[in-house]
Amino acid sequence: MPKDQSGLSAIDRTILRIMQSDANARLDHIAEQAGASVATIQRRLRHLREAGVIEGGVIVVNPKTAGQGMTFLILVELERERIDILDKFRRKISGEPQIQQCYYITGDADFALIALANDMDEYQNLIQRLFFDDTNVKRFRTSVVMERTKVSLSVPV
Repeated sequence: MPKDQSGLSAIDRTILRIMQSDANARLDHIAEQAGASVATIQRRLRHLREAGVIEGGVIVVNPKTAGQGMTFLILVELERERIDILDKFRRKISGEPQIQQCYYITGDADFALIALANDMDEYQNLIQRLFFDDTNVKRFRTSVVMERTKVSLSVPV
């Protein structure tokens, strides 16, 4: 099974393309698309999971239907950037269910967050909880998402 620079074979790439768009795809469908047997697909899936290529499987919930009708992009600038302080901030953000994504970034801010809230009152409670009592948060800027044009964690393979 020839592999490219990433170490992924053509079968692996087919599996990943299909599974990223439909995590419930049937093995026989994947096998047919990949030109391989169901047993081969099972082995490759197990290998891709064990190798950390596939990190997990999730369902995607429409936030509005779950009562989380507002999305916010938040840029956070910290006062200091020592490793222990960064780790403390990461732990706090990781433990907050309303924060969907957190990125440590370069530029004017230190972190970019994507957050959900039911309404502006709930968002205000979130930022008070996360930022106002944290003496290391120098400033934060928020943009309200007007429309979800594209939402994806798919990786081109």
